[in-house]
Amino acid sequence: MSDLDGLSPAETLDGASTVEVRTSASAALIPTIRAVASDLAARADFDLDAISDLRMAVDEACATLVDVAAPSSMLLCTFMVRSERIEVHAEVQARHPDAAVSTDTFGWRVLQTLADDVAVHHEPGVGGAGPTVGIRLDKRSGDLPR
Repeated sequence: MSDLDGLSPAETLDGASTVEVRTSASAALIPTIRAVASDLAARADFDLDAISDLRMAVDEACATLVDVAAPSSMLLCTFMVRSERIEVHAEVQARHPDAAVSTDTFGWRVLQTLADDVAVHHEPGVGGAGPTVGIRLDKRSGDLPR
């Protein structure tokens, strides 16, 4: 009998569930990812304000990344659902080697307001692939003080 027996397929040893959504990096598909975020937050018993904040933060993060994405890039969003918080990692392959997410824009300020923690990551391209640009954000369920 392994240590993983008794856990549901979506759970890890630390109690987190992971959901990945991969779409073309297109603004037309962002509502699908936003709906997944809302559903996961509702199932995790987030209050209505926290659900709304997460939905809008995911929308803003994805829209920001679609703007810097290479034409054939995929938008990958990974949701780590933990007790009382959801961590979101969104990333795309960037259009240009020097592409970056600007942290001095109104959209970035919106992300900082909606999420409890937000950060950008940039990884150089490997083997002819373009660089990867991403945004990580955390949102608490709403019952905990910030």
